[in-house]
Amino acid sequence: MKKILTTTALAGVLAASAATAGSRDYIYIVGSSTVYPFATVVAEHFGKSTRYKTPKIESTGSGGGMKLFCEGVGVQHPDITNASRRIKKSEYDRCQANGVKEIVEIKIGYDGIAIANSRKAPRFDLTRKALFLALARQVPDPKAPESGKLVPNPYRKWNEIDPNLPAYKIEVLGPPPTSGTRDAFAELAMEGGCRQFGWIKALKKKDKKRYKAICHAIREDGPYIEAGENDNLIVQKLVANPRALGIFGYSYLEQNEDKLQGSRVDGAAPEFELIAEGKYPVSRPLFFYVKKAHAGKIPGIREFLAEFTSEKAWGDEGYLVDKGLIPMPSPERKAFAKAARELTPLKF
Repeated sequence: MKKILTTTALAGVLAASAATAGSRDYIYIVGSSTVYPFATVVAEHFGKSTRYKTPKIESTGSGGGMKLFCEGVGVQHPDITNASRRIKKSEYDRCQANGVKEIVEIKIGYDGIAIANSRKAPRFDLTRKALFLALARQVPDPKAPESGKLVPNPYRKWNEIDPNLPAYKIEVLGPPPTSGTRDAFAELAMEGGCRQFGWIKALKKKDKKRYKAICHAIREDGPYIEAGENDNLIVQKLVANPRALGIFGYSYLEQNEDKLQGSRVDGAAPEFELIAEGKYPVSRPLFFYVKKAHAGKIPGIREFLAEFTSEKAWGDEGYLVDKGLIPMPSPERKAFAKAARELTPLKF
């Protein structure tokens, strides 16, 4: 017989789930490929320094992680999901409908989205407008950009967009639609370039749905190549093809700076200080989300949160900085550490 989940029934559901699915003595984490390296390092420290097992972490992409996380409460479902963007209202509502009532939101720091290429080729000097024109499914008519007319993207080489760019074929390896990096890139880079056309910018107030469709839709005719959720695979492909560009989190660029270089975007390079100061235009916050109902039922969740939100991990001199995490200001770290400690539920 099916049970309707209520807040007071969550503990019972966990017990019932454990009976049917078997108990679990380790933390199960899914989600963002960008947050994955940070969560993995914390999990390794946690496994070595406590009596608890090292958490199991799967890189599913932010969207894929949210889907798994929101499927329900119980040992067969993840305890934590990583995200390279904030949870969407639709995802929150889906969690609520499936009995995942109390969700703790922890922001862990900031990250820049790098548009990088091999050091064997020239460094690109890009603008958000050029990125939009290179990758959008439809673009303003090149013959009359402010006419209000859109055409299927005609651009095949970078120098067709800007004569100062190389005469290379447009080849950009990037994440799939399930990725938070893809969402953030669409919002920060694509939309940032899209709204530089006056008539499209005006659409935001008149027809927000059409505005978003124009600005966020990425072309599917070859120049943009979906490379899955494995950012290391993009790195390998860029080394093999020096004329291609790749889109991924700053931490992957930092880890491979002997092979790759980040393009300047609107004059700013993807560098630690510029991202931290908000001067690099394609940067975003990173998060993870926790099921409060699982704390106390799955061993070690509170302790794992304490490790992740400790100054030795995410502080200005913490071990996550060595992996490329851009720390939050101290007051923000204290606020989210308190939310982790007290398991304060997110309110939408």
